[in-house]
Amino acid sequence: MTSAQHFVIVGAGLAGAKLAQALRDNDFAGHVTLIGAEDRLPYERPPLSKEHLAGKKSIEEFTVETAAWYRDHNVDLRLGTEVTAIDRGARTVGLPDGSRLEYDKLALATGAASRTLPIPGADAEGVYALRTLAESDALIELFRTARRLVVIGAGWIGLEVTAAARAAGVEVTVVESASAPLLGALGPEMGAVFTELHREHGVEFRFGAQVQQITTAAGRVNGVRLEDGTLFEADAVLVAVGAQPNLAIARSAGLLLGSGVLVDAGLTSSDPDIVAVGDIAEQDHPVLRRRIRVEHWANALNQPAVAAATMLGRAASYDRLPYFFTDQYDLGMEYTGYAAPGDYEQVVVRGDRAGREFVAFWLDSRQRVLAGMNVNVWDVGDRIQELIRSGDPVDPARLADTSAPL
Repeated sequence: MTSAQHFVIVGAGLAGAKLAQALRDNDFAGHVTLIGAEDRLPYERPPLSKEHLAGKKSIEEFTVETAAWYRDHNVDLRLGTEVTAIDRGARTVGLPDGSRLEYDKLALATGAASRTLPIPGADAEGVYALRTLAESDALIELFRTARRLVVIGAGWIGLEVTAAARAAGVEVTVVESASAPLLGALGPEMGAVFTELHREHGVEFRFGAQVQQITTAAGRVNGVRLEDGTLFEADAVLVAVGAQPNLAIARSAGLLLGSGVLVDAGLTSSDPDIVAVGDIAEQDHPVLRRRIRVEHWANALNQPAVAAATMLGRAASYDRLPYFFTDQYDLGMEYTGYAAPGDYEQVVVRGDRAGREFVAFWLDSRQRVLAGMNVNVWDVGDRIQELIRSGDPVDPARLADTSAPL
């Protein structure tokens, strides 16, 4: 490895910033260029729908590093810039001004964007999304004046914004096409916990609903109409129907794609000189023994250390289990593992489900633990990890018995 080498990172979110850090932490003495579309220093996104939205955390508290860090570590940080092309043969990336940067190794950390709805009124004034700091700030301002908010989508973002809106005194109706919130992530058994939680805080749900249009008056939102004709009046609408990975640049470069950029255990793509990290990486996971793409903070935080080692020519494997968390009202939750719809046979609850102090376990047909979720119960993450990684069958009755140690 020579100091003349140039590593380029496309995407200046948490994953891109952590990758630049990891390269310097591993004594890479070559050139590092970090290119980001937003005009802000790289920051973490979870607070946008949690502490920042609730007015408890400022941007300085979840900015990854100061501008001085990039300067002092000789990282060429180019904000407000989008890579226009990748020429794998020449090993260059194109920039908007027509210039090109040569690279020896390239990392893609382009993240994801909010999905939109192809319905009338979707672009009206008063329609919100949440992916960026500016969008979070806009919602904070909205909560000061809005009386009625309709949230389209009962996933993590939709429910976290709903909790923040209710805390600010805004009436909220959540419209969801599925039969329960968080159905894909948690299944109906645990999705029901969040239905109960929000209803206790005055939220109205409409499940199994298809949105026909966002209604407007003089170009501004005034409601949401369902296909069955139901009309919910609203001062504002949040569209929270998931995210889509930013794959355009990877696709144009001819990299192999699935739901994301296909990468091996070391996060190398179909091009040995290109790695992918974060929301776009669809990894061949060595523990789960399947391909998986996870749009969560933990991957953006932890994958870059492995990607940096791979870029430096060292053997590395990303084997952390998927992890995510949420805070809604007085409920704090952590989820570890992976139990997709159809993967599990039963959900075992250990503790007080009604009081929302419990641990839930997803078991497959051989009674092996696939995933665990601790709700207002702490310091059990390591035990949950051990149960998943062991691959051993468990006794469901004993698992549910709080007197039996995990």
